[in-house]
Amino acid sequence: MSDTAIDKANKPEFYLTEEHHPEGSTMLGFWLYLMSDCLIFAVLFATYAVLGRNYAAGPSPADLFDLPLVAINTSMLLLSSITYGFAMLQMERKEKSATLFWLAITGLFGLAFLGIELYEFGHLIHEGAGPTRSAFLSGFFTLVGTHGLHVTFGIVWLITLMVQVQLRGLIPENRRRLMCLSMFWHFLDVVWIGVFSFVYLMGVLG
Repeated sequence: MSDTAIDKANKPEFYLTEEHHPEGSTMLGFWLYLMSDCLIFAVLFATYAVLGRNYAAGPSPADLFDLPLVAINTSMLLLSSITYGFAMLQMERKEKSATLFWLAITGLFGLAFLGIELYEFGHLIHEGAGPTRSAFLSGFFTLVGTHGLHVTFGIVWLITLMVQVQLRGLIPENRRRLMCLSMFWHFLDVVWIGVFSFVYLMGVLG
């Protein structure tokens, strides 16, 4: 039996971790996931571009959208990215409590964003501007709703990681997971800036 084989037999857990969870493959896999998400949102943006002017004699974006409210909602998501950046800085310093604090603030901003978005959806539906009213509204609810579902998933992931950090500390596995969530969270910010500019701003001013 070779020395390598003997070492693996003596240290099965170490080799299991190194072989099945290498950092490089994890990050590569997550980048591939983000690229697939980019394709999904690209299709949704393209669909909205085709359907966005089909109002079916119904309300237009200028009739429905409240830009000040959407601007406040946008600030919630942008601020959440800043606070997540603070969490990552504290993670690099191996400050567990400070990392958890900034992650919690990030989650609160994310929840505020979702709350305002749900209020907007509820208001539109109450006004009779639901997703079945016109092709424009179908495209709008699908695009914005898909982004909202991603934010919801991000918050669930954030809470899960906070529990893991609390229980196990800033071990390499948790640091890697926090880095993946950081990429995901900032990706959602970039998508939302596109939504705000293309859907809301151009819809009201265009």
